[in-house]
Amino acid sequence: MTAFAFLSNTSFMKAPTGDAGKPLAVAGVAWDGSVTNRPGARFGPRAIREASHMLCDGVHPHFDTSPDGRLTDAGDLALPNTSLQAMRAAMMPQVARLIRQHHVAWLGGDHSITLPLLRAYREWLGRPLAVIHFDAHCDTWRDHFGEPSGHGTWVYEAMQEGLVIKECFIQLGIRSSGVREAREYVRSQGGTIHTARDLRGLERPDELMRLLAPWRDRLGAHGGPPLYLSLDIDCLDPAFAPGTGTPEPGGMTTNQVLSVLEQIADLPLVGMDCVEVSPPYDHAELSSYAAACFVWTYLCGRIAQGA
Repeated sequence: MTAFAFLSNTSFMKAPTGDAGKPLAVAGVAWDGSVTNRPGARFGPRAIREASHMLCDGVHPHFDTSPDGRLTDAGDLALPNTSLQAMRAAMMPQVARLIRQHHVAWLGGDHSITLPLLRAYREWLGRPLAVIHFDAHCDTWRDHFGEPSGHGTWVYEAMQEGLVIKECFIQLGIRSSGVREAREYVRSQGGTIHTARDLRGLERPDELMRLLAPWRDRLGAHGGPPLYLSLDIDCLDPAFAPGTGTPEPGGMTTNQVLSVLEQIADLPLVGMDCVEVSPPYDHAELSSYAAACFVWTYLCGRIAQGA
């Protein structure tokens, strides 16, 4: 049967849905009950999927491979939308099942979803993870505007719970306002921070990888632990991603993010999330297209490494 590009298909890259036999999967976590500014990230998974249809045959220009035939879309997780605790409780068993079947890229949703994801991976792997975290915000607050947890506390909670290897945690693009204790928390715990200011003017892959070399050495010194990637779309400057709840001027470029994603593909990545895409505030679907491209690049990198 002839496939027409204009026909509606809401799966990521028009992948088949619910195929447990595929090695790669995307799954949506359509939750935004923890945002501190503008809601709308619950619509992110659908917008990212629709934007992914622009990728056509999906052959990546750097990795020269495509997810076609190896990817399934598991749909959105079935979650309550009125309680963070109830959402996370409902999320955990669904995540546990999927990560045992597939290498999964998770489509958010706000950043509060990353904590239960890390809990599930930590339980499955039986060891803490290294993390590479793209974000404008440090997400190291000890409370969420008086609440115990939210989308700005997950890094602090993950470190307190022993879900991550502190020395193998790296943040890229940080630039939002905040007290020094929060901004420097990851570094104070032995991790690495490269602020957006640190990254200014570094565009070429070789420049960025020289900057990341000490962190890669740390991964090696810790025996090459499993690595999780969490990508908040607001790591990008609002010029590249206006569709997010808490935009921060002075951010990364899509070039920079893609260069890092391409250059870390050789590391032992076990999963990723792309969060905080808020379509109601997007312009010309720029944020959704960037997110779809990042997820596609990540998946192609896994294929290039034999996933």
